[in-house]
Amino acid sequence: MAQQERLDILYQDDWLVAINKPSGLLVHRSMIDRSETRFAMQLLRDQLGQHVFPLHRLDKPTSGVLLFALSSDAARAASSLFADRQTSKTYLTVVRGHTPEAGLIDHPLKEELDKKTDRLADADKAAQDAVTRFQCLAKVELPIAVDRYPVARYSLVQCHPETGRKHQIRRHMKHISHPVIGDAKHGKSVHNRFFQEHFSAHRLLLAATRLGFTHPITGQPLIINAPLDDTFRRVISALSWQDAVPSCWLGDI
Repeated sequence: MAQQERLDILYQDDWLVAINKPSGLLVHRSMIDRSETRFAMQLLRDQLGQHVFPLHRLDKPTSGVLLFALSSDAARAASSLFADRQTSKTYLTVVRGHTPEAGLIDHPLKEELDKKTDRLADADKAAQDAVTRFQCLAKVELPIAVDRYPVARYSLVQCHPETGRKHQIRRHMKHISHPVIGDAKHGKSVHNRFFQEHFSAHRLLLAATRLGFTHPITGQPLIINAPLDDTFRRVISALSWQDAVPSCWLGDI
């Protein structure tokens, strides 16, 4: 019998559990990817031997902190955390080009509709407010002509979304002409291929590395950090960015 896949549990108490969701894993079953057979919700349920209730979502290619409630009562108590923007989210990403040292992207986004699952949705719905703050942690210039320039520039960026729109960070970084590396939909294929060939990075380089909130039951402040996976850490090491990243995200790099 095949060994049951186990998820990395970052935090657990009587009411909540947080995992480090791997890139490529759906949160739950979805019509968008009907061929997929692995889901974080079911894997965690089987691992803990009890039902779990997802409190938010991460895109399939995004890794990092994913929070669940352990009962319907806890889920109700925690439901306002994300709906009322009572959480502090931090993401780490690698983008094309040299970004400003810091910035705020205030750019409304129209809802991205899926042909299969959103057939009845209003395609003319007005754009929703969307705000992302970011800080550049490190930059690099490589003497390689990846695109039409003689050198290739990349930035390591920390993002703090203040709203939770679909693909918000990916779309906002593209909006300021710094698309996320590995983003097949919003990025640029020539740079994605470069990272695949030189760093074996076959994933979206976007990770939810930190989630902060006030515990809905105990009232205590809680900060949960998620270490980066081997691929992300390999890129950081290859570009000599280790000193720019909190050690709790790097593990034994």
